[in-house]
Amino acid sequence: MYRNTTCGELRLSDVNKTVTLAGWVQRIRKMGGMTFVDLRDRYGITQLAFNQEVNKDVFEQANRLGREFVVQATGVVEERYSKNSNLPTGDIEINVTELHVLNEAVTPPFTIEDESDGGDDLRMKYRYLDLRRQCVRKNLELRHKMAFEVRRYLDEQGFLEVETPVLVNSTPEGARDFVVPSRMNPGQFYALPQSPQILKQLLMVAGFDRYFQIVKCFRDEDLRADRQPEFTQIDCEMSFVEQEDILNMFEGMSRHLFKVIKGIDLPKLPRMTWADAMKYYGSDKPDTRFGMRFVELMDVLKGYGFSVFDNAAYIGGICAQGAASYTRKQLDQLTEFVKRPQIGAKGLVYARVEADGTVKSSVDKFYTQDVLQQLKAAMQAEPGDLILIICDDDEMKGRKKLCELRLEMGNQLGLRDRNKYSCLWVIDFPMYEWSDEEQRLMAMHHPFTSPKPEDIPLLDTNPAAVRANAYDMVINGVEVGGGSIRIHDAKLQQKVFEILGFTPEQAQRKFGFLMNAFKFGAPPHGGLAYGLDRFVSLFAGLDSIRDCIAFPKNNQGRDVMLGAPGIIDQEQLDELQIKVDLKD
Repeated sequence: MYRNTTCGELRLSDVNKTVTLAGWVQRIRKMGGMTFVDLRDRYGITQLAFNQEVNKDVFEQANRLGREFVVQATGVVEERYSKNSNLPTGDIEINVTELHVLNEAVTPPFTIEDESDGGDDLRMKYRYLDLRRQCVRKNLELRHKMAFEVRRYLDEQGFLEVETPVLVNSTPEGARDFVVPSRMNPGQFYALPQSPQILKQLLMVAGFDRYFQIVKCFRDEDLRADRQPEFTQIDCEMSFVEQEDILNMFEGMSRHLFKVIKGIDLPKLPRMTWADAMKYYGSDKPDTRFGMRFVELMDVLKGYGFSVFDNAAYIGGICAQGAASYTRKQLDQLTEFVKRPQIGAKGLVYARVEADGTVKSSVDKFYTQDVLQQLKAAMQAEPGDLILIICDDDEMKGRKKLCELRLEMGNQLGLRDRNKYSCLWVIDFPMYEWSDEEQRLMAMHHPFTSPKPEDIPLLDTNPAAVRANAYDMVINGVEVGGGSIRIHDAKLQQKVFEILGFTPEQAQRKFGFLMNAFKFGAPPHGGLAYGLDRFVSLFAGLDSIRDCIAFPKNNQGRDVMLGAPGIIDQEQLDELQIKVDLKD
């Protein structure tokens, strides 16, 4: 037996017990005739004490240890003379009588501490060492607990977990697929699934009624802090349901997770239409932890000779409470922030509400105090508040720029508290969005999303105005899940394919099996998928999803630990009948 207890278990009640521990050497402190070793395992840290006068041989062994050596130690639990209140085991230590080195270790490339001296790239290269750090390990423990509770909740609600294939066919209308060549079918390729969307719909046709799967998905797209080439979804589908049934079911799941994991009683989630989210926040995933809702100012500020506003298609403002004290330097920095290429605003107009209620603005020469008072009234601003205004010749682009400014002000004013959670449903998304690249309408979600029943007639006359029976759950400005009621009628599905530009032959080739399945009796159905990585990172208070994934990729989509992706042997390429032209 390598151990009979762990490094996180022992307390004062265990004093005088003889125990055996095993783990990694965290640090060593030599103090004359005494040596102290912090021994670490997954469960915690326990101090080992070695006394030269009591056991010289074991003491000398301890002095030859190095960081991250794997050791086994047997000894008697004693009360510590100098206690460590920062450790659960800080009241005790082990007076070691036997020590065995199970494996020596070279000096690690960075310190295995919560505050490590290793940069991101180095820690990614040695991820197996990074995972020894408590702050990283606890994120994976949280992930395990959340996945466990998801399964518990859905099992109690009658859902069946069904595995779907990883090797599927490539489908259009989504992100880029990762493709896999087939040796047995030369020139043909599988795709790794972006989601099990079609397969879970077929399970509904098969009568499975309630399906879920915690499933790996793959998308070959540019990476951000909340994206990885492979990610994990909590994928769900239900039959004989309307939107209300799904929102209630999965709001219940979220409420269960918040209660069990965070100890938070989540109130009933508010609902916001996509149109209102864009109007008041400039985003379909608004961060509602703080206010600063947009106010449209076209009627207030147009027509006074300030050509920038007079020629704009959109003028919008936000009110930052208590921020009138911003210096000219801070305001110049905000102006430079919105002018960055990532945002693209041409400038920023500001107005301070003084203590006496008067308004001083950066465009005073164009506006009288009467007009500025109208601005103050429209913004519901009070003395000490700062009004920030952005305009644009495109309404949607203007709102998105103002959204970035709002989030930046939320950060600067400390309003985006990671320990505060604001959740909502965003509903009534547009069915389609225009693609400048493709010069056609594209499905905003996917081509299997059902239009709202009252908007179906618009498919023939004005498809761009059709609203989808779709919904997203948003937490703290992050889309953690989304879904829709699906089309279950083959004729309606064919109509949607036509609007998206598929010929009947293309639709049959790509989705014929689904449309044929509908002919055999498809129930009304719908579902959604949560991003498990995003959900865990929110609960863990992380800026990136990487630290809640055991072995993530870097920002270039590379696994620097495994060296993937990499070049494969010519023999393999020949067997797959693939020619690769490698340039020097």
